[in-house]
Amino acid sequence: MAVTLLVAGAPAVVSATEEKCYSVDVNAWICGDYWVDRQDEIIEATTTHIQITVAAVLLGLVIAFPLALIARGVPRLESSVLGLSTAIYTVPSLALLPLLVPLTGLTKTTVVIGLGLYCLTILVRAILDGLRSVPDDIREAAVGIGYSSTRLLLRVELPLALPVMMAGLRVATVSTVALTTIGTVVSEGGLGYLIADGQSTEFNAELFAGAVLCVALALTLDLLLVLAQRLATPWRRGLTS
Repeated sequence: MAVTLLVAGAPAVVSATEEKCYSVDVNAWICGDYWVDRQDEIIEATTTHIQITVAAVLLGLVIAFPLALIARGVPRLESSVLGLSTAIYTVPSLALLPLLVPLTGLTKTTVVIGLGLYCLTILVRAILDGLRSVPDDIREAAVGIGYSSTRLLLRVELPLALPVMMAGLRVATVSTVALTTIGTVVSEGGLGYLIADGQSTEFNAELFAGAVLCVALALTLDLLLVLAQRLATPWRRGLTS
């Protein structure tokens, strides 16, 4: 970049290289040059973070749904199901992921399985609470007109339970966005890599970018779930307006 210096009272133009705001000497927290120069790295980390988060929540749903049905259908097993899901959540993440490594290796699968298991404590309770929120008279009316158990579940109970279930899904998704950063333990942390590397090297722009993108991603996914719920439950718009 050309800069102007005063030499013997007359202006003179000399060339000099402008120091990047993420250079060692400047090390700014908010640095546009960093976002531009490292955009490939940032996009890759964000994409990985989204993939792990979505896969983990979906895995949690697949496991949580039958567990919630078992807990509702067999009351004596409810405490065991809820206790098991809670017990898994108490296992420190720094211990759970290394325990899975011998089975799945240093891959995204390890992180997805670990975070999917962490989702259970929220999702099982949310699904169970949602199904129980369906009024008994509506359930009895559906049975009275000939609904089978499967049809009752799919056509009556699940739609009415959706608001409560979605509330749990939103909490599980937001918490999973944050927990995905621990995937750096097995080299698959998405944005967690930026945070960990920025912290260890005192690279402020990298640390700031990783943290800000995590928050932005959590808010974005939460907003998408809210919109999805509004689309899936059109009858509630009149109730809330």
